[in-house]
Amino acid sequence: MPRPLIATIHLDSMQHNLMRARDCAPHAKVWGVVKANAYGHGLERGMRGLADADGLALIETENAVRLRELGWTRPILLLEGIFDAGDVDLLVRHQLNSAVHTVEQIVLLEQATLPGPIDLHLKMNTGMNRLGFRPEAFGAAYARLRAIPAVREITLMTHFANADELEHPRLTVLEQVRRFCLGADGLPGQRSLSNSGGVLHQGALSDELSNDWVRPGIMLYGGTPGGRSAAAFDLRPTMTLASEIIGVQDLVAGDSVGYGSGFQAEWPMTVGIVACGYADGYPRHAPHGTPVMVDGILTKLVGRVSMDMMAVDLTHVPRAGVGSKVILWGAGLPIDTVANAAGTIGYELMCALAPRVRVVEGNLDLNG
Repeated sequence: MPRPLIATIHLDSMQHNLMRARDCAPHAKVWGVVKANAYGHGLERGMRGLADADGLALIETENAVRLRELGWTRPILLLEGIFDAGDVDLLVRHQLNSAVHTVEQIVLLEQATLPGPIDLHLKMNTGMNRLGFRPEAFGAAYARLRAIPAVREITLMTHFANADELEHPRLTVLEQVRRFCLGADGLPGQRSLSNSGGVLHQGALSDELSNDWVRPGIMLYGGTPGGRSAAAFDLRPTMTLASEIIGVQDLVAGDSVGYGSGFQAEWPMTVGIVACGYADGYPRHAPHGTPVMVDGILTKLVGRVSMDMMAVDLTHVPRAGVGSKVILWGAGLPIDTVANAAGTIGYELMCALAPRVRVVEGNLDLNG
């Protein structure tokens, strides 16, 4: 019998979360972001779960081609654009949209012999300072792209640094919007500004923030970029990581648990050993007290997470024993709650799911 650790992917939740993105930005088309193997959910599963999206966006050129091979016929956007001259041909052959964020990418396109039309997303750096042209250089970049005969549509794009915190003391969304409008003034083309945070706060920014396309990522997978909880935005978990208790130990005061003996019992207690460890993608640095659910009861991690196992407190789950069901995150235990306790973000937990973990599909049980 296989090891009892299973990740269940809820395609119905993806569909629900995509509808929530449309509810938040009803006048915009939606790029469903499926980078990083659809945030750890699997590219093919992400494509099916987001089948109603207007397009799919990712960064890996090979996975863009794979989407076409899987039968995706709608637009595909390469969020980081092309990486070398060999990628230019892919844009035409597979009808891929490409972000353009450097002069070097413009040069590649200028020097290429393009046998057909291509659509581009020109990226402006409005303060995040990762990729893109500064507002004062944006018009010149646009002009160079417009002069390439094969270039058809040019969408104007930026990326928000702090859309989860609208009044961020260093850089607000409204300031980035102001810079974007300044740099894009007078330039024709559709606009694409909002990531998940921008989409979720579209209502509060409706007078200032206008999108023709939005680019939700983490919200489609039941997480948030920060701030309010996923449940507060009516987002549903798309991945449930579940296992079982495979051993039980009764401790007396003074007994320690796990490598390094970092946890010591202060009184008699019972611990259960769960078939899940850092080799499965659970964060090794998760501290004592990180929430875990056993038989539907919320309890906590004790001791250090090891490669294949972890220990949880069963003192207040008296009926638990070998074979008891354990939820590490997902249905009943939000992934952001676990991530916050472990000092990380839900994105990392999703993307870190290890290849050895069995993955199945199943609808989300809202009744627990």
